[in-house]
Amino acid sequence: MHITEKDHITHLGVRSHYPDQYSPQLLEALPRARGREVIGLNTPALPFTGYDLWTAFELSWLNNKGKPVVGIAEFIIPASSENLIESKSFKLYLNSLNQTRFRDLETLLATLINDLSEAAKGDVKVTLYPGLSGYPSAIDTLPGINIDDLDIEVNNYDFNPDYLKYAISEKSDDIAETLCSNLLKSNCLVTYQPDWGSVVINYEGKQIDRECLLRYLISFRQHNEFHEQCVERIFNDIKRYCQPQKLTVFARYTRRGGLDINPFRSDFEEKTTTGRLIRQ
Repeated sequence: MHITEKDHITHLGVRSHYPDQYSPQLLEALPRARGREVIGLNTPALPFTGYDLWTAFELSWLNNKGKPVVGIAEFIIPASSENLIESKSFKLYLNSLNQTRFRDLETLLATLINDLSEAAKGDVKVTLYPGLSGYPSAIDTLPGINIDDLDIEVNNYDFNPDYLKYAISEKSDDIAETLCSNLLKSNCLVTYQPDWGSVVINYEGKQIDRECLLRYLISFRQHNEFHEQCVERIFNDIKRYCQPQKLTVFARYTRRGGLDINPFRSDFEEKTTTGRLIRQ
């Protein structure tokens, strides 16, 4: 079949509108309850606490004299907030600061905290690293035992929590261990773009079969869901099938558009100490 220039479809040359003047209305909030209902979580009585750690690497604004400033920012949005913030709208909002003057850093910081807290309906914390100064430059590694080298055959990539159904043996002793994997991959619920991540699972209880866990994580490969919902789903499924006494699930995702999302959920830890990974 002959394809003419008119018939040829390409993503190249399709322009996107990126406002470069301060536009807080760009932030699109999505109720967390909507995604949690799908997972089977009861929002008023969540089985975990935690937060979403966002890192913005493409941040710039104008100082009071109109001179551009670049920086890095970290945003902590509590898992208890009413809404999560859709990532593309977050990027567009940050981009809208590019040609906006701020009297000083305190004004910028207050603006970010106010806008994001209003969108999330929760108390958002913001840390600024103007001029890239002070942001940790060291690359961290995943803690615990990496299960990616398990020699398994995979023929099905449909999401399937039943891989965890026989992941523990009641005869096994209780243990405390940390497992990790770089093979977490899902797709954005809105754009269907791939989301690549690394996940850490820290637990106490009956030992989880590592092959079952790896198959379960791989089954996210074609699954469409937001980062935050994937991590909450992993937490909920492990809790349901493996019944650990204590559980933490933390994922660090590669950045897209200069922004990465790193959800942390736990029923016994307050925060993670795992920093930026080599793919971030």
